[in-house]
Amino acid sequence: MAEEQNNANPTEPGKVGVYICYCGGNISDHVDVETVRDRVEKLPGVSVARTNMFMCSDPGQELIMEDLKNGTVNRVVVASCAPSLHETTFRNTLIRAGMNPYIYDHANIREHVSWVHHGQAATDKATRLVSAAAAKAEQLNPLAPIRVDATPHATVIGGGIAGLRAAKDLADRGIAVSLIEKSPFIGGQLARLDRIAPTGDNAADLVKGLAGRVLADPNITVHTCAAVDSFEGYVGSFTLGVRKQAPKFPHADDKGKGSSMDGVSPGDYVPFCGVYPNPVPTEADALTIETGVIVLATGFKSYVPRRGEYGYRDFKEVITLTDLIQTLAEKPAAGDRLNVNGRPIRSLAMIHCVGSRHIPGIHPEDASGNLNEYCSRTCCSATLSAATMVRQTYPGTSVYEFYRDIRTYGRGQEDLYNDAAKNKVVFLRYEAEDPPQVVENTDDGDYPLRVDVNDTLTFGEAVNVPADLVVLATGMEPTGISELVNMMKLPVGTDRFLLEVHPKLRPVELPQTGILLAGTCQAPMDVGEACNGASAAAVKAAALLGRGYVELDPFVADVDTAKCNGTGSCVDACLVEGALRLVETEVDGKMVPRAEVTPALCTGCGACVAVCPQNAIDISGWTLKQYEAMVDRIVADVAA
Repeated sequence: MAEEQNNANPTEPGKVGVYICYCGGNISDHVDVETVRDRVEKLPGVSVARTNMFMCSDPGQELIMEDLKNGTVNRVVVASCAPSLHETTFRNTLIRAGMNPYIYDHANIREHVSWVHHGQAATDKATRLVSAAAAKAEQLNPLAPIRVDATPHATVIGGGIAGLRAAKDLADRGIAVSLIEKSPFIGGQLARLDRIAPTGDNAADLVKGLAGRVLADPNITVHTCAAVDSFEGYVGSFTLGVRKQAPKFPHADDKGKGSSMDGVSPGDYVPFCGVYPNPVPTEADALTIETGVIVLATGFKSYVPRRGEYGYRDFKEVITLTDLIQTLAEKPAAGDRLNVNGRPIRSLAMIHCVGSRHIPGIHPEDASGNLNEYCSRTCCSATLSAATMVRQTYPGTSVYEFYRDIRTYGRGQEDLYNDAAKNKVVFLRYEAEDPPQVVENTDDGDYPLRVDVNDTLTFGEAVNVPADLVVLATGMEPTGISELVNMMKLPVGTDRFLLEVHPKLRPVELPQTGILLAGTCQAPMDVGEACNGASAAAVKAAALLGRGYVELDPFVADVDTAKCNGTGSCVDACLVEGALRLVETEVDGKMVPRAEVTPALCTGCGACVAVCPQNAIDISGWTLKQYEAMVDRIVADVAA
């Protein structure tokens, strides 16, 4: 623990060590690193300045550790890339040297300098930033992490494959889990599929197998027809209010097919709906869940084409790929042609990228002004797999695929394209600004529709394909969870999926410590990726809860009660509900209001510092005195 380490003496004058990184040329191509080192080592308070090609490497960290261990330095500044990449790395370096991890400051001279400046200007700016960091570091004092008790319980929101995987992994580690699912069924979107490409695994078997293990685990409590309607607390001690309500259509899918659960028992699998875990509530109910961590596995929804998009809802012969998959699964093969709605299908047209890869100015926005500019990643593989299945099962049905690009990424996925080609699926390629047109067929023959395209594979030749059925490969969209986003203050990307802290270093974490991501709530993924993400979230959650307490960085507001006069300005300015409050405190025999911080909720934003009329609040590790030292150093350097 930090408080047991051989920490720097807070009363000893700062002996600052400055360590400047070449970053393999990312910095040194534009910043004269050695000139910066030469300037900085002459600054007051700086004991040593060193450079390294990669300061984050083992040899670079060894430089820092050696200087700390032999007493050459007792404060550290690293000048390198963004702290979001390696701040944790260097704090751990200090811990390994037996020092407090908070006697370290960081100067970003890559993103803030070498990537935006060149020549002498880059070198001069880098010098000022490093100089300012050294001035601050000289005044840093050892800090102790904030420790909060952790309730040994996890809540998973979402009962799809990612939610089930996360819940089971957590339960296997001995952690009690509450699984909250808004529908009457668990299994999510995977339950709406038949086979998984490219392996050919049966989706129903995958859902039944994992759901069965979840339902049989005594550590997991499943709440269906449930939604979170209140949220408060912090990592280790969250409180969720959950509302349970009878579903509008107890027998499953979002089209409202069926009106009862007659003949269906708890634990049964309902095709294209999922596993029915327990009887649905017949009336509204509410419960409160005390939990230590939250895993969001809220999944995705399939894009619904707007009316008229490729003839959707204008022609009954235009359906989605999801509809086709269900048709193929429900209808046993009979004859050499696919039969849909009593009509034999001689010619089947499949159109890729419907609802994905939108381009501003070419594709219209939806009613909310959104465009899905991302690739949904799984559509190509699913479409190719379905096309091959049709050709193998119904050789009398011709299949035409209209695509912009084939994106069958991942191991074994390219084989899907090769298999489709071998089975004589015909491919026609179109440009985004010139998509295929689905029109009523006015040519000879009794085909109801015709798909017109300028095929770029034949150098723009106009091709007219008669079709009995047109299938739209629709992409993924984030599930509408605006209530959760607003309630938990969740970050959302420009694509409207939930946004992780860092895609490589913290891929399943949110800025709100203790709230984690699993599966397609953060991006389009296939089943394997969603389960891998869920397992990663479960491991992170288990690590947070494993010790019975959680340690948080101490960069939070600190109130000097001797200066505070209880105006409440800080409470009004606070951006996090509950982080600051006024409490009655006895002063000179009288009860008076004074500001009090809840450290586990405070984000250290400094809004309270700015409005306090008595200067009674500071941020630990980022005090006003430290800021003043930085500004003074910058001004002095500029003047020089």
